[in-house]
Amino acid sequence: MAYSNHRGITRIIKAFGYSWNGLRSTFRHEEAFRQELLLCLVLIPAAFWLTDIGVERALLIGSLFLILIVELLNSGIEAAIDRFGHERHKLSARAKDMGSAAVMLSFLNAGAIWLLVLL
Repeated sequence: MAYSNHRGITRIIKAFGYSWNGLRSTFRHEEAFRQELLLCLVLIPAAFWLTDIGVERALLIGSLFLILIVELLNSGIEAAIDRFGHERHKLSARAKDMGSAAVMLSFLNAGAIWLLVLL
């Protein structure tokens, strides 16, 4: 699966394909990602409706994309850990909890941005 032998546009095309597969896989297997995507589909149009200043829209929408990005990373961490089995290990639990905390912080960040921009 490595594409280290590819150069130039071929490497970019291959990388895009791997990224697209990651998005599809996350959508298919992670309910949290689907829920967050639905939240984005509701709030992104709201960002355009609630403000007409470009920087404010960028902040509102960017904070939502950050949630999706962090969820993708968290899902990757969970998948990598689950590859080794489902038995409980304190380091595996810690890594999963840290990923979950990152998602929570991304939500708090988005909430703070939305409050500050809209108030």
